[in-house]
Amino acid sequence: MTKTHQDAAELIAVAHEMADAARAAILPFFRQVDLTAENKLDGGFDPVTVADRAGEEAMRKVLAAKRPQDAILGEEYGAKDGTSGLTWVLDPIDGTRGFISGTPTWGVLIAVSDADGPLLGVIDQPYIGERFMGGLGVSEMTGPHGSRSLATKGATELSEAIVFTTFPEVGSDVEGVAFHQVALQCKLARYGMDCYAYALVASGQVDLVIEAGLNSYDIQGPIGVVEAAGGVVTDWTGGPAHEGGRVIAAANAEIHAKALAILKDCD
Repeated sequence: MTKTHQDAAELIAVAHEMADAARAAILPFFRQVDLTAENKLDGGFDPVTVADRAGEEAMRKVLAAKRPQDAILGEEYGAKDGTSGLTWVLDPIDGTRGFISGTPTWGVLIAVSDADGPLLGVIDQPYIGERFMGGLGVSEMTGPHGSRSLATKGATELSEAIVFTTFPEVGSDVEGVAFHQVALQCKLARYGMDCYAYALVASGQVDLVIEAGLNSYDIQGPIGVVEAAGGVVTDWTGGPAHEGGRVIAAANAEIHAKALAILKDCD
């Protein structure tokens, strides 16, 4: 879907307004000692808090006023049909485990997508005050140091690479082995950053993020940001990643190909 300049400007403005609304709704709950979390997962731990729900409600309110014709897919309140061919994909707090632990590595994820994937993505970290946006001609971050363009790293050797994943076990036993085979060839492996790791790829700090078991709302915002900065995001076969599952985000095509070859061999 090709958007005119006016359409792009409107979508970008709405995305900023949604991120601002989510910040205002979520921040009062962060690092509150009496915040409780419900568990959404039998046999495991998948927390949700009042802050998650407040953040998504705030973003949906903006869309109801500004883009009622668009569809919505949100982690907390599900799907809403639209007529425009565009879908806003929302994760109000990606990294709720980090949120309830008081670590500032969670983020608000926003994407606006068509049938082929994200046109625009946002990763917003309200507590630090950083916002990363990519797509529709935009690739920039704003934060305590001001604003600047996003650009991924140019290093192409795994021996010089920094790789991130959220959970040390990654996913299944097979997926964990695959990740660790890549990590063994990298200079440094780090864990537990949730969506913030993708922002670090887009801002030129790290080289790779490799994850498994993702949902579409976990990855569509990061795809928009990383790709606009010059990076590559696919699944572990090299195909589209916007539906979630196994995902690799890389700073450039060369290092993506080298890591992907190892992941494929371990499957």
